Amino acid sequence: MTVGKALVSCVAALTAWLVIADAKELSITTIKQEPYTMSRGSDMEGYCIDLISELSKKLGFKYKLHLVKDNRYGSIDSNGNWNGMIGEVVRGEADLAVAPLTLTAVREQYVDMTTPFMQTGIGFILHKDMASEESTFSLLSPFSTDMWVGVLIAFLLTGLCMFLVGRISPSEWPEPDTDQHSFTLLHSFWYITGALTLQGAGPHPKALSGRVVGAIWWIFAVLLLACYFGNFNSMLHSNRKHISINSFEDLASQDVIDYGTVEAGSTMLFFKHSNNPVYRRIYERMERKKSYVSSMEEGVRRTQEGNFAFIGEAVSLDLAVARYCRLTRSQEVISMRAYSIAAPLGSPLVKNLTNAILQLSESGELTYLRDKWWASSCVSADGAHVSEALLPGDLRGLFLLLGLGLGVGLLLALLELLSRARHQAKDGKKSCCSVLTSELNQRFGSRGESAEPDSADKSKA
Repeated sequence: MTVGKALVSCVAALTAWLVIADAKELSITTIKQEPYTMSRGSDMEGYCIDLISELSKKLGFKYKLHLVKDNRYGSIDSNGNWNGMIGEVVRGEADLAVAPLTLTAVREQYVDMTTPFMQTGIGFILHKDMASEESTFSLLSPFSTDMWVGVLIAFLLTGLCMFLVGRISPSEWPEPDTDQHSFTLLHSFWYITGALTLQGAGPHPKALSGRVVGAIWWIFAVLLLACYFGNFNSMLHSNRKHISINSFEDLASQDVIDYGTVEAGSTMLFFKHSNNPVYRRIYERMERKKSYVSSMEEGVRRTQEGNFAFIGEAVSLDLAVARYCRLTRSQEVISMRAYSIAAPLGSPLVKNLTNAILQLSESGELTYLRDKWWASSCVSADGAHVSEALLPGDLRGLFLLLGLGLGVGLLLALLELLSRARHQAKDGKKSCCSVLTSELNQRFGSRGESAEPDSADKSKA
């Protein structure tokens, strides 16, 4: 019995190979859809084009490719006739249909389909702001995380710079041996915190260098607050702020935005025949509003325009998300399904095609093709304004202005100290370097050490 089965299998494989070898040219139908099949001048390119090429190399057949005439995948019309690519295969107008054709029970009754070359499911895409969760920390939303980190670093550097300027400048601390230094590290941070709240907290710097640092920080703080409140107001009054759609149940429970899928496609049929109450409500709403689209391209375009969610195959939606930055795909994926190649019923090609697809999968070639054609080339949507968290790059000029101001302030403080050291060196006939070193030692550490013996001597007296 086992030998008989093996013999039958060998005969079938041999017959299929002979059919492929004898066939002068296979007629293959496909449909134009990015990135599966796309035009490149007079030629075509894409995932399915590469897949056909790899299969022809493995099985040794020649083929002629043409686009389906009615631009449809395939469904039964009211007269019981198939349209689209499935219809061409059923009528014998094509030997194979190679496209993102969903493997369904209805299609399997009229055509033979190979093992799947890609797994997917049903999801939907929409604008990112519609999918965003309401956050407890919405007060932080006008700035991105990187922006808040940048503001914190700017705050720390400015406080440290104010402290250093206050120590170095002779105008701010003329006599390190006798005078108390007014700008400690705590006072410096308190001063710039007051500027952030638009309150002038003292003590205030007296030296030119300190005033330069203070003025630059005030300018930075005022412009930063203006950007924060401007973006916060925009987000607060966004006409889509209150919408939060993350699942099909959220989609079915709202009436603010429309949603739809490709007319007469397998996704529409899934919702039409589903017994799930949520999915039935989605189908009834699409039927009532006739919110279907003729192609995925139209669905993606309407989603970009706003107030629309496009329902489709998750793997195809991932491509749209990779192309357009402001779109996002739902995390929920339902009705797991797969894409297969269709052939006429009883076709001897199916067995060999299935075997070749499995070989391409095991060798990693299918994964390579997926990575190749789904590589992200995220571009901004055209023109439409959407409230988004500000990034450090959006205010790079403001940060550069602050950095320049801090540098100028430190330079002025050093020049003030250098001028004082030169005058003291000239009066005391000493080396300018030795006087400058002595000044820096007094201002950064030596004063505290020398103060302890002085206090000890006073206590003995």
